[in-house]
Amino acid sequence: MADRQSPFADVHVDGDTLSIPDLKWREMLFTGAFRPDGDAFVRDPSRPLPPFEKDGLFPEDVRFHAAKWGGRVVLRRSPKS
Repeated sequence: MADRQSPFADVHVDGDTLSIPDLKWREMLFTGAFRPDGDAFVRDPSRPLPPFEKDGLFPEDVRFHAAKWGGRVVLRRSPKS
Protein backbone atom coordinates (compact mmCIF):
# COMPACT_ATOMS: atom_id res chain seq x y z
CA MET A 1 0.00 0.00 0.00
CA ALA A 2 2.98 2.33 0.45
CA ASP A 3 3.41 2.36 -3.35
CA ARG A 4 0.05 4.02 -3.93
CA GLN A 5 0.10 7.79 -4.33
CA SER A 6 -2.55 9.75 -2.54
CA PRO A 7 -4.96 11.51 -4.94
CA PHE A 8 -3.52 14.97 -4.24
CA ALA A 9 -0.06 13.74 -5.32
CA ASP A 10 -1.14 11.91 -8.50
CA VAL A 11 -0.04 14.61 -10.95
CA HIS A 12 2.35 14.02 -13.85
CA VAL A 13 4.06 17.17 -15.17
CA ASP A 14 6.01 17.36 -18.43
CA GLY A 15 6.80 20.92 -19.53
CA ASP A 16 3.57 22.72 -20.44
CA THR A 17 1.53 19.53 -20.07
CA LEU A 18 0.24 17.80 -16.97
CA SER A 19 -2.11 14.93 -16.33
CA ILE A 20 -4.41 14.15 -13.44
CA PRO A 21 -6.88 11.35 -12.75
CA ASP A 22 -10.20 11.75 -14.57
CA LEU A 23 -12.05 11.73 -11.25
CA LYS A 24 -9.99 14.70 -9.98
CA TRP A 25 -10.74 16.64 -13.19
CA ARG A 26 -14.46 15.94 -12.85
CA GLU A 27 -14.29 17.16 -9.23
CA MET A 28 -12.70 20.43 -10.37
CA LEU A 29 -15.41 20.95 -13.00
CA PHE A 30 -18.22 20.04 -10.59
CA THR A 31 -17.02 22.46 -7.91
CA GLY A 32 -16.60 25.23 -10.48
CA ALA A 33 -12.85 25.58 -9.94
CA PHE A 34 -12.57 25.35 -13.74
CA ARG A 35 -15.03 26.59 -16.33
CA PRO A 36 -15.18 26.38 -20.12
CA ASP A 37 -13.70 29.28 -22.08
CA GLY A 38 -14.14 28.69 -25.81
CA ASP A 39 -12.20 25.55 -26.72
CA ALA A 40 -10.32 25.50 -23.40
CA PHE A 41 -10.83 25.78 -19.65
CA VAL A 42 -9.81 28.51 -17.20
CA ARG A 43 -9.56 28.76 -13.41
CA ASP A 44 -12.34 30.51 -11.57
CA PRO A 45 -10.41 32.23 -8.78
CA SER A 46 -13.57 32.65 -6.71
CA ARG A 47 -13.84 28.85 -6.35
CA PRO A 48 -11.37 26.76 -4.33
CA LEU A 49 -9.19 24.12 -5.97
CA PRO A 50 -9.05 20.69 -4.37
CA PRO A 51 -5.74 20.06 -2.61
CA PHE A 52 -2.63 19.14 -4.60
CA GLU A 53 0.80 18.27 -3.27
CA LYS A 54 2.51 20.85 -5.51
CA ASP A 55 1.43 24.52 -5.56
CA GLY A 56 1.08 26.61 -8.71
CA LEU A 57 -0.19 23.89 -11.04
CA PHE A 58 -3.18 25.92 -12.20
CA PRO A 59 -2.42 29.66 -12.49
CA GLU A 60 -5.38 31.96 -13.13
CA ASP A 61 -3.85 33.55 -16.23
CA VAL A 62 -3.51 30.30 -18.20
CA ARG A 63 -5.96 28.45 -20.43
CA PHE A 64 -5.91 24.66 -20.39
CA HIS A 65 -6.83 22.39 -23.28
CA ALA A 66 -8.10 19.08 -21.90
CA ALA A 67 -8.11 15.60 -23.46
CA LYS A 68 -9.03 12.30 -21.84
CA TRP A 69 -6.44 9.56 -22.09
CA GLY A 70 -6.68 6.18 -20.37
CA GLY A 71 -8.44 7.15 -17.14
CA ARG A 72 -6.59 10.46 -16.91
CA VAL A 73 -7.06 13.96 -18.29
CA VAL A 74 -4.10 15.55 -20.04
CA LEU A 75 -4.07 19.33 -19.66
CA ARG A 76 -1.95 21.43 -22.01
CA ARG A 77 -1.23 24.98 -20.91
CA SER A 78 -1.56 27.90 -23.30
CA PRO A 79 -1.59 31.62 -22.46
CA LYS A 80 -4.94 33.40 -22.44
CA SER A 81 -5.58 35.20 -25.70
